[in-house]
Amino acid sequence: MKRFRLGIIINPLAGLGGSVALKGSDGVAVEAIAKGAIPKAQMRMQQALNVILPFMKQIDIITASGDMGGSLCRQMGFSTQEVYSAVETTSTETTTAIDTQHAVKCLLDHQLDLLLFAGGDGTARDIYAVVDDSFPVLGVPAGVKIHSGVYGITPHASGLVVSMLLKGELVSLMSADIMDIDEIAFRQGIVKAKRFGEMTVPAAPRYIQAVKMGGKEVDELVLADIAADVIESMDDELYIMGSGSTVAAVMEDLGLDNTLLGVDVIHHKSVIAKDVTAQQLLALIADKKMYPRAKLVITLIGGQGHILGRGNQQLSPELIRQLEKDDILILATKTKLKALEGRPLIVDSGDPELDKALTGYYKIVTGYHDYVMYQVANPDLVEN
Repeated sequence: MKRFRLGIIINPLAGLGGSVALKGSDGVAVEAIAKGAIPKAQMRMQQALNVILPFMKQIDIITASGDMGGSLCRQMGFSTQEVYSAVETTSTETTTAIDTQHAVKCLLDHQLDLLLFAGGDGTARDIYAVVDDSFPVLGVPAGVKIHSGVYGITPHASGLVVSMLLKGELVSLMSADIMDIDEIAFRQGIVKAKRFGEMTVPAAPRYIQAVKMGGKEVDELVLADIAADVIESMDDELYIMGSGSTVAAVMEDLGLDNTLLGVDVIHHKSVIAKDVTAQQLLALIADKKMYPRAKLVITLIGGQGHILGRGNQQLSPELIRQLEKDDILILATKTKLKALEGRPLIVDSGDPELDKALTGYYKIVTGYHDYVMYQVANPDLVEN
């Protein structure tokens, strides 16, 4: 029986800037590490590969050396062939977009059945520059900004798609958009998204994320109603205000400066910390004498349904575990919820056990004293 030839590429820099509020990793990896960022792309790929461990005997992995794939795959016990070596790839400060592209070119010379990569939109663009739409790929979400449609909704979901192929299930192929934004503008609160092309991915809509719907909400009256409801309920708690235009409407109604694409913290309706990092948030809520209770205000990404793990990695699993379910306020217009066409909201915190714990029905604020119950239920966590 022919063994499945799986290409693996990991961008060691992916996601470094998220937890330290740098809005991305392009060009700021050294700064992110200096701020205390911990590389997580290896862990994200490991979560995907854990799903296919039962099929280990029928898989040959073709990859690059060191942190770009080889070290992890060998450590997990897979039959591994390294066909590209970047200079000092064990250091997350050395690999570049050129390394990704050169590695992909080498991998494609080895008759792969699928290329699985961990990264963000920048990584997807680098791979697209080599493979175009001529070869099936699948992304493991590990970046800060993930607008492209080539990724699984979570790392576990990406692994499930590969397992479907290994089981011999009939999986069609579909084209998915490659999207990316200008990170310099993004750090200034401006979203400039651009479509760069398409790549071919396994057609498993249950597990593959949609392309993010961009743009500020046009229904200002609804946003004002949502803001009024949240503000009316505010008391002595510490409020962690997530990113996005719906949360920004609350800040605007309070007359407060807002970091549209970051996380701010308010207390007694005043900003006490702007554009905070994950560690800064943990330090704030650790002061139980000053802030005995904290609440998190978040919204969903239009078209995708993610409420955690896309553009708000500052909201770490360590933070979320310290909150009660009732402390998580989810805001959304009914238009955004209807656009999901019944698909659940998704959490991709980086901690699969926490993601499971967060499933269930939540009260979504959709207007002034107007709420709907909506499910958080990652499809990839449901056993077939």
